[in-house]
Amino acid sequence: MLKLEGIASFVATAQEGSMSAAARRLQLSKSVISERLADLESTLGAPLFHRTTRKLSLTEDGAAFLERALRILREVDEAAAELGERRGRLTGPMRLSAGVAFGRLHLGPALYPFLRKHPGISLTLELDDRQVDASAEGFDAVIRHGAIADSRLVAWTLASSRRCLVASPAYLRRQGRPKSLDDLGRHRAVYYLNRGAADWRFEDVRSDAFQRPPAALRVNNGDMMLDATLAGLGLALLPTFIAGPALAAGSLVEVQIGEAAAPESIYVAHPEGRRASAKLRALVDCLRKSFGNPPYWEKSGETGPAPLRP
Repeated sequence: MLKLEGIASFVATAQEGSMSAAARRLQLSKSVISERLADLESTLGAPLFHRTTRKLSLTEDGAAFLERALRILREVDEAAAELGERRGRLTGPMRLSAGVAFGRLHLGPALYPFLRKHPGISLTLELDDRQVDASAEGFDAVIRHGAIADSRLVAWTLASSRRCLVASPAYLRRQGRPKSLDDLGRHRAVYYLNRGAADWRFEDVRSDAFQRPPAALRVNNGDMMLDATLAGLGLALLPTFIAGPALAAGSLVEVQIGEAAAPESIYVAHPEGRRASAKLRALVDCLRKSFGNPPYWEKSGETGPAPLRP
């Protein structure tokens, strides 16, 4: 008989790419993961992984079994959660991915009271600025800022988001203040690496209608973009949920060039074809109330989410 713990170890190893990473995720020792995988392969009568000293990869049988294994674990989680819901409780595991800066500054403070209110939920939150494959990597949902890159995701808006062109006062004194799109090419900029060429987008302006400044720095983290802009490296198009406190303090200045950045949003998205759980729907409601409309980071003098009422 197949053991659920073995299936869970197999899925974690396949998604993480190594037994060591799977052990960290499941909070087990590597030897336990190895024993469970060996037992599962013995029961199935087929090897699930190609093992070398440097790499662990799925066999053809392993790839075929992974799809069913994911479905089995999902069904078990949903069954347990449904029983809890019938008793008026939100229970079970939930795994989310979110960007680093937004997660640290805004998501965390909104999540903590939600988790205190629902102690039956066991949340795993992974902060990473890269674009993750929610379905293949086993996430219940991803929370991101910007445009939805994966058409296989079903998205709900959590809050509106505004990006603005900013620079430090010292940089503007040194390099002058741009006043139009045509002036941008004479400056330098800090770019968000994960957006690539689409990083700078202005509303109703074609991407080829202006010259982007040469890069002083390209980086895949919003916190470091802020630090580099504060250090005077160049202009940056930053969301107000990152730049707001620096703008309020005067350590950054919003640069007006007669064009507004393309509107964006903070959204939560779950894999298409998967029913959104009651706990995910409750989390979405909580985050929307916490962030507000317009979100609190757009309101003068407000720096944190609204308190969660019992």
